[in-house]
Amino acid sequence: MIPDAATLAALFASGRIIDVILGLVALEAAALVAWRLYGGDRPLLAPLFCNLASGAALMMAIRAALIGSDWTVVALCLIASLMAHLGEVALRMFGGSRSASDPAMPDLGQPGRTVTRRA
Repeated sequence: MIPDAATLAALFASGRIIDVILGLVALEAAALVAWRLYGGDRPLLAPLFCNLASGAALMMAIRAALIGSDWTVVALCLIASLMAHLGEVALRMFGGSRSASDPAMPDLGQPGRTVTRRA
């Protein structure tokens, strides 16, 4: 069921659309934790959570702008997003374990080394 235009306009004007999206981000985080605990290729959670936090902070910046918050609130949300993003970059570059579960960052310390999947 697709909401009508008036409902969508109200969702955007009140910023509630961002609340819905942030709820979906929280569900994604819970699904990633479950995947990590109970199976799958077991992705590294710290970089993923930094990525989700960065996106959530961007969503909060959009929400603040939509509801007419002061520019400082938007700026703080953007700074929080930057910090989370830099945390992810640091974890991926200097976080230690690089394996097949983290294909985004190859092992730079050993060029040409093939990474094998864990059992």
